Amino acid sequence: MSMPELAGFLCEALEAENIPVVLSGGSCVEIYSRGEYTSYDIDLINRYNEQFKKIKRVMEALGFSEKERYFVHPDSHFFIEFPSGPLGVGDAPVEEIAELDTDAGVLRLLTPTDCIKDRLAAYYHWKDEQSLQQAVWVAQQNAFDLENVRKWSAAEGALEKFDDFEKMVTSVK
Repeated sequence: MSMPELAGFLCEALEAENIPVVLSGGSCVEIYSRGEYTSYDIDLINRYNEQFKKIKRVMEALGFSEKERYFVHPDSHFFIEFPSGPLGVGDAPVEEIAELDTDAGVLRLLTPTDCIKDRLAAYYHWKDEQSLQQAVWVAQQNAFDLENVRKWSAAEGALEKFDDFEKMVTSVK
């Protein structure tokens, strides 16, 4: 299975057990950047902090085993991680969830706007230049709400760093 198919399959399987998860992180960037960035780590945010043992039970029933903080499957090179919720970017909750139909199930993921915020949060708070570049790739490949990102950046206390992002995005167009 491709990464989006596997993530969609897992979203469906967990949803069937009343465990809603949403794709974020590098795999979300991979989808929205059309492959400019590649990740083998599938981050599925546990939206409502379901008990981890429920997630573990479902994953083991699907043939995954837990290795440190990840789940692995012998037939896949992807690592599955379940960061705890609630689902948010920086200090803001996520209001909208995107969906992508795959052959293996419906993948629920951050919107392009929230994916950009997720990457910018790493840049703003940890000075992660790679995350800034990832945010730019997502912005260049997708429609997104620049004003929403600007307002969120102000609330994060990072308007000056937002200017770096905006310049990089607009200089290419």
